[in-house]
Amino acid sequence: MKMFSVSHKTVFVVDHCPYMAESSRQQVECDVLTKSRAQGMIPLAPVSKSLWTCAVECSMEYCRILYDIYPMDKLVNYIVSDSEFHILNSWRQEEQSTHELMSALAAVGPPNPREDPECCSILHGLVAAVEALCKITELQHEKRTALMDTAERVANRGRIICLTNAKSDTHVRMLEDCIQETILEQNKLAAGSDRLMAIQQCELVLVHIYPQGDDTLVSDRPKKEVSPLLTSEVHSVRAGRHLASKLNILVQQHFDLASTTITNIPMKPTLNVCEQEEQHANTSANYDVELLHHRDAHLEFFKSGGCTSTRENGLKETVTLKWCTPRTNSIELHYCTGAYRISPTDVNSRPSSCLTNFLLNGRSVLLEQPRKSGSKVISHMLSSHGGEIFLHVLNSNRSTLEDPPSISEGCGGRVTDYRITDFGEFMRENRLTPVSESSYDPSGKLPAERAKAQLERHTRYWPMIISQTTIFNMQAVVPLANLIVKETLTEEDLLTCQKTVYNLVDMERKNDPLPISTVGSRGKGPKRDEQYRIMWNELETLVKTHAGATDRHQRVLDCIIACRSKPPEEEDRKKRGRKREEREDRTEKNGSKDTDDKSWQDSERLKGLLDKEDQESEVIKDSPDSPEPLNKKPRLSTEDVQPPERAKGPVSLLSMWTNRITAVNSRKHQEFVGRASSVNNKFELYQHLKDENGMDVHENGKASR
Repeated sequence: MKMFSVSHKTVFVVDHCPYMAESSRQQVECDVLTKSRAQGMIPLAPVSKSLWTCAVECSMEYCRILYDIYPMDKLVNYIVSDSEFHILNSWRQEEQSTHELMSALAAVGPPNPREDPECCSILHGLVAAVEALCKITELQHEKRTALMDTAERVANRGRIICLTNAKSDTHVRMLEDCIQETILEQNKLAAGSDRLMAIQQCELVLVHIYPQGDDTLVSDRPKKEVSPLLTSEVHSVRAGRHLASKLNILVQQHFDLASTTITNIPMKPTLNVCEQEEQHANTSANYDVELLHHRDAHLEFFKSGGCTSTRENGLKETVTLKWCTPRTNSIELHYCTGAYRISPTDVNSRPSSCLTNFLLNGRSVLLEQPRKSGSKVISHMLSSHGGEIFLHVLNSNRSTLEDPPSISEGCGGRVTDYRITDFGEFMRENRLTPVSESSYDPSGKLPAERAKAQLERHTRYWPMIISQTTIFNMQAVVPLANLIVKETLTEEDLLTCQKTVYNLVDMERKNDPLPISTVGSRGKGPKRDEQYRIMWNELETLVKTHAGATDRHQRVLDCIIACRSKPPEEEDRKKRGRKREEREDRTEKNGSKDTDDKSWQDSERLKGLLDKEDQESEVIKDSPDSPEPLNKKPRLSTEDVQPPERAKGPVSLLSMWTNRITAVNSRKHQEFVGRASSVNNKFELYQHLKDENGMDVHENGKASR
C-alpha cells in the first residue's frame, strides 16, 4: 500500500482574467439591518459580487474547512492566473493557513477589466499547478529518507481544482490536453532530479462559473479517465450560493467528510453567548447548527439503525442529533470510542458563533439520537481540548468501565466454562526463571528465544472454553497432549503416543462414552459414532500443528491416520449399530400410536424374520463347511411359534429379539418327549402306576382315591 493519497496535495487555480470581474447578478441587500429610517433618507441600493469575489470566498471556505479538520497532513497550494501565474503560498507547513492566503489575495487585488483578454489565460496557472505537484513536500521528504530501501512506496499524487469561466466544452478538452502534456514533460524532468517527484496520479476538478440568469455553455461531466495519469470531471455552477454549496459538497467528497446537524439548541435572542442553563426555556428560541467532521464518527450511529436526512434540495445528506441539556460544568468520564475535529458549515452565523463560544468556555454538550419512542440514546458529545472542538463518539452499549466482568464472564459475554484450571497448569509449565550465563544450549538459541519458541508450540492449538474441546477433557489423551508439544520426541515418547492412540481405538470399539458438551443443543446430543468422529478430528488437528517438527512427530500423525481408516467389516458394524439406534428412536417416537396397529405391524415383522431365518438355517445346514449345530436344552414347545398376542402396549425390541432367538434355537435339536406331548405345558408323571394300582389319574396328574 503506497503512502500519500490524492488528498495530500490540493492546488487551487483561480482565474484572474478580466471576464472574472463580471457581476454574478446575485444581489446582496445592504438596507435590511436598518430598523428605522429618517424621512428623506435614500435607501441603500443592493450590491452584487463579481465572479472573482464568489470564487475567492468559496475557495477560502473550502480551505477553512480543510484546515479545521486536517491541520497537519492535508496541504493546499493557491495559484492565481492572468497574464502570468502568481503562487500565493508553498507546501511548507507554516504557510498553510487561511490568514496567509487572505493576505496574499489582498495583495493580488481584483481583476482589471481594462486588461487585454488576449494576454490572459488560465493555462498559465494550470501549468504552474502541475509543476507544483512535482515538488516534494516536507512529509514526503521525511518518508523518503526514512524508507531508503522502499522509497518507491512514497507515491506522488494530487488534485487540481480550477475555478474559471470556460468558453465551451471544446475549451475544456483543450485544457485537459494541455495538462496531460505538461504532466508528461514534468515527469521526464523529475526522473533526473532528486528534488522533484514524478506524478503518478492527478485529478482535475474543473468548476465552470457563470452569472445568474445566463445559460451555461459548458455541460456537467462525471469523473472520467483521460489517461492512466489524469482523471477529469467538470461542474457547471451558477455563481453565488450555488457555488458555495457545490464546493461544500466537493470538500466532503475529497476528504471523506460527513455532516451532522445539531437541532433544538436553546439560545437567548438578545444574548451573544449560549446561557442555556440560566435562562428559562420559554424565553429562548431553538436553532440548528450544521457541523462537518470525518465520516468515521457516524459508523456506530448507522450500526445502531440511524439514518440520514437531506438538506438543500436533496443534494446533501446530514445526520440529525438533538441537543441534550448539560447538567453540570464538572468534567465527567464518558466511555468514548473516537474523537474527531469539527468545522461549522456557516462559521459566521450567530448560532454557530454561540455554539463554538459555549464549547470553548469549557462546557460539554451531550447529543442524543432523535427517536419517536423508547428511551433516550446519547451517542455523541461535543467538547473542546486545547482550543479545538471535537465530536466524541460515545459507546451506547454496555460499558466495561461501569461493570467490570468477572473471570467467569470474559470480554465476549457471560461465558462460564473457561478452562481456568488448565490455564493455571499452562502458566506453570511456561513460567520464566532466571538463567545463568554459563548455561549453554547446543542449538545456539538464547534463553529468551527458547522461551518464545516453547510458548509458541504450546499455543498452536489451545481451546479456551471447555465446550469447544473434547480431547482436553479426556484423561486418556493427556499423555499424548503433553508429549506432542515437545521440541523433540524420544523413542519412548513415540511409543507412549502410539499406545494412547491404540487405547482410543479400543475405547471406540467398546463404544465407551465421551465427554461431549451438550451446551446449546437439544435432545441427547450427537450419537456415539459422531462423538468419536469429532474426537478424532480434533486429535488430528492437534497433532498436525506439530507434525513438521521431527520425524517422530510425523509418525504419531501417521499412526492416527492409520487407525482412523477402519476395515470394511468395521464400517459395516458401525452401520448396523446406527440402524439399530435409528430403529430405537423411531420406536420411542411412535409409542403413542394406536396399540392394535402397532401390535399387528410387530407380528407381521416377526413373521418375516422367522421365515427368513428358516431359509437361512436350511442353507447353513446344507452347506458342507458349516459345523453341526450344538445340542441345547430346549426352552419352548416344538409347535410353531405363533405371533405374539395383541398386548395392551407396544412390544419392545428386546422381546421381539428374544422370541426370535428362542424360536431359531428350538429348531436346532430334537424336542423333549414330555414337553412335546404335554397338555397346557403339563405332563403326567409315572403313568405306568395307573395300570399297576388301578388308580384314577386326573388330567392334572393328581390321583384320587
